[in-house]
Amino acid sequence: MLLDAALRDGPAHAYIFYGPAGVGKGDAARRFARTLLGTQREFHPDLYELDAVGEMIRIDAIRELRRDLHMRPFEADRRVYVVHHAHLLGEDAADALLKDLEEPPEYAVIVLVADDLGPIPVTIRSRCQLVPFRRLSEASVRALVDARAPQLAEEQRVALARVAAGRLDRLERLLDAQSVERRATLIEQARAAYRDASFDPAAAASALLANAAARGDQARQLEETRIESLDLSTRDRDQRVKRAARGAEREELLAELEELGAWYRDLVAVAVGAESAAIHFDKLAELREDATVERLSGAEKAAEEVRETWRRLEEFNLSPQLALEALFGRIARELA
Repeated sequence: MLLDAALRDGPAHAYIFYGPAGVGKGDAARRFARTLLGTQREFHPDLYELDAVGEMIRIDAIRELRRDLHMRPFEADRRVYVVHHAHLLGEDAADALLKDLEEPPEYAVIVLVADDLGPIPVTIRSRCQLVPFRRLSEASVRALVDARAPQLAEEQRVALARVAAGRLDRLERLLDAQSVERRATLIEQARAAYRDASFDPAAAASALLANAAARGDQARQLEETRIESLDLSTRDRDQRVKRAARGAEREELLAELEELGAWYRDLVAVAVGAESAAIHFDKLAELREDATVERLSGAEKAAEEVRETWRRLEEFNLSPQLALEALFGRIARELA
């Protein structure tokens, strides 16, 4: 493996750890950095970490990193720089960073952590070793669920591992007590679309958005606590808190759509006798009740509608309320 070789034979001057959010890239970058420095301390004078403030990494932050980059190591043989959310580098910031990637000090190792390679200029990518990360296997997530929540019933642990969809951040949220209520609300709306004659698409959309807003509030409070001891300006504090809340809210909404689509796919799986493949393994009783042959075609189309809405919300600046309301209207028609 590339990183094993780096630890054994010496590192390259720059890496990009890239892959989906929530798969442990940031933690892996920190572990890699600490191993290179020969320490397990959380804070080390030769470890420099940079993250976005607000919606992007600005040139002022990169200029500060560049000033530090030309300081000799304090304790270790090298200095390691970890830039989180590198896909948020502004154009000027990326240009400034490129100068030091072209001619880095011999003692410096730069690790960029990115959810997506696309926004990172090719000129930067070509000067870095690429380290891909993928979603974890169901077995790996299941092992974590078993260790973290052994008190849960077998079917609940199976469901959590599958709903997490290979992402550690989602697993953390699913293990949170408040997520139980949010997930119950989601499934209630998923079923109401074909069980409730008075189903209201607007109310269903609002219910999912309320879930997302609640998750955003949680993230806001956590970020406020996390940065209490940091020496930040009021503006920077506000931007970091807002960014954490917006990011959590958006991620929760996209995760809800993934689970909504999974519910309708489960209807298909159960209807054709493939219960063992169901994502919602803890809800087999409800799925057996709902998975009629008459709903088979509609459930397939409903799952496709959810996937398309997920894609459009991910790629375009749509109104979530209107997009979800339209989605639930189409689902209700398909499953009528």
